[in-house]
Amino acid sequence: MSILEDEVYLKRAETLKDKVRQLISNQAKGTAVELLELVDDIQRLGMGYLFEGEIRAALDSIKDVKMEETDLHQTALRFRLFRQHGFKISQGEDIMDEAKAFARVHLKNAKGNVDSILARLVNHALDLPLNLGIVRLEARWYIDLYEKRKNANPIVLELAKLDYNMVQATHLNDAVDMTRWWNDLGLSKKLTFARDRLVESFLWSVGIQYEPQYKYCREGITKLIILITTIDDVYDVYSTYEEAKLFTEAVERWDINTLDELPDYMRICFFALYNTINQIAYNTLKEHGLNVLPYLKKTV
Repeated sequence: MSILEDEVYLKRAETLKDKVRQLISNQAKGTAVELLELVDDIQRLGMGYLFEGEIRAALDSIKDVKMEETDLHQTALRFRLFRQHGFKISQGEDIMDEAKAFARVHLKNAKGNVDSILARLVNHALDLPLNLGIVRLEARWYIDLYEKRKNANPIVLELAKLDYNMVQATHLNDAVDMTRWWNDLGLSKKLTFARDRLVESFLWSVGIQYEPQYKYCREGITKLIILITTIDDVYDVYSTYEEAKLFTEAVERWDINTLDELPDYMRICFFALYNTINQIAYNTLKEHGLNVLPYLKKTV
């Protein structure tokens, strides 16, 4: 039985969520820096999507705290979290570049003079800055680190592990669905010269939108990436200049009647692209009332 179907895990997850919500509420009555650190931990543990409303309300409660009343740690943390959540915050990208250079120099110098947990944070930040990382990979790394912290909250840690496994189970189900779709499409069997990059394409979609509720978004991204990869190989590996020109014209016209003008191996490729793009556009129009077809066509 999947963890997503086990009532024991589902009920435990809901209980833990309620406790963390209460923790955020209680912390909002304490110091600003403690609240910011809690929010940062929750987000880096990959659970920010579970508490969007609570985090927004918590940050809103301290938005008027004057910067001059805070230390450097709180100032930097406040700046990052407020900017991530769309609060009005001071601008100045040139200054941020200077701050980055300044921070890197002093972090490198500090590595040997801090405790092991902080040293791991410093090394991680130097190797892969937070804004350049993938949320799910960051969450997995941060869970291991958080568990070793002396002040780790056991409720937060338990929920982080449980939620991570539940999200992973969701992604596994998605991957199974995508594998079935790709096999049914049959492109990899017909176009044997093309790269079969389903797994890589799916991982990109998880990196872009990992939250469980965005299954359809991940499916659309996966389909687009793998189709674009296949078409890229059609152009670069197999087609002649004239064939590539015909295919380009067919895509630009977006007319199924152009199939007869294409060589056999390109027909199945164009048909797969045409049907997949139109199906995504149709589902989006039906569910959200938005016509995304012009934008999807531009991606290819």
